[in-house]
Amino acid sequence: MKAVICSSVGGIDSLTLSDVPSPALGESEVLVRAEAASVNFADILLAQGKYQEKPQYPFSPGLEVAGVIIDVAVDVDQSLVGKRVMAPLRCGGFAEEVVVPAVNLVEIPDDMSGTVACTIPIAYGTSYLALADRAGLTSDETVLVLGASGGVGLTAVEIAHALGARVIAAASSQEKLDVARSYGADHLINYSTHSISAEVEHSVGGVDVVFDPVGGDAFEASMHCVNPGARILIIGFASGKIPEIKANHLLVKDVAAMGFSVGKIREKSPERMREGLQQIVEWWREDKIHPYISDQFPLKDYREALELIRDRRATGKIVLNISNKDSQ
Repeated sequence: MKAVICSSVGGIDSLTLSDVPSPALGESEVLVRAEAASVNFADILLAQGKYQEKPQYPFSPGLEVAGVIIDVAVDVDQSLVGKRVMAPLRCGGFAEEVVVPAVNLVEIPDDMSGTVACTIPIAYGTSYLALADRAGLTSDETVLVLGASGGVGLTAVEIAHALGARVIAAASSQEKLDVARSYGADHLINYSTHSISAEVEHSVGGVDVVFDPVGGDAFEASMHCVNPGARILIIGFASGKIPEIKANHLLVKDVAAMGFSVGKIREKSPERMREGLQQIVEWWREDKIHPYISDQFPLKDYREALELIRDRRATGKIVLNISNKDSQ
């Protein structure tokens, strides 16, 4: 089978498309023939050796996949063969065949394409579990989403809107903000030209939850526009700058900064992860969410897909179509 392989630290340039043996099944695992895999910023960090999880070399990047089960371990229900599923992964999604722990599987509807399904486990899973569980976002609250047009940020706009909250979307261009508006944002901030804190104060006074996959200057600005009791969700550092949080600022402002790792939820609480993904599938059935896929590539063009994200030119999700012949 073909797979994108990382054999050493080196970033995107260290990756190669190679012919490799099909992966062997372990206990309580299934083998999935991949239809599509979503591309995330974390895949670049994996290749750079900078991600919090460090797989043994060689490995394939790819943290979320959709496809068809073609084999199962002896301790797994044999009737699963032939089922279409999606799953979050530790790694391995950029390949024609992927081994997945059975506990991480979520069955997908017949009318949901693999291209759409593969965008759900990590991006939507992160946004739903961070906002609904970790932050406890309620319908009478206001959430500020930084990087609101990116692969994770745009899903946070959708999820917060689906939960009934008021949503402020912050992004670096009007084009990106227009996408965020179409996905449920109530207020828009172009932080390339306007102050986040000043715009928040002008529009709503303050926010109750900050969803931050960006870090850097945007995070520091958000600290100046939070209400007492606010929760700041630290999702990632796409800006490349990890901010420092002064404990006395949290104390004086009466706010909490919360790290959220969907990988830890997948590993430690797979049942809750599965429940969250099933909720998102149900919202898709109800037409409440509409994954925005801005670009699709065949597996052989993985480098171009990763470069879009690395250079922060991506809006919404980027997908590698592997065996899936259909688009959205």
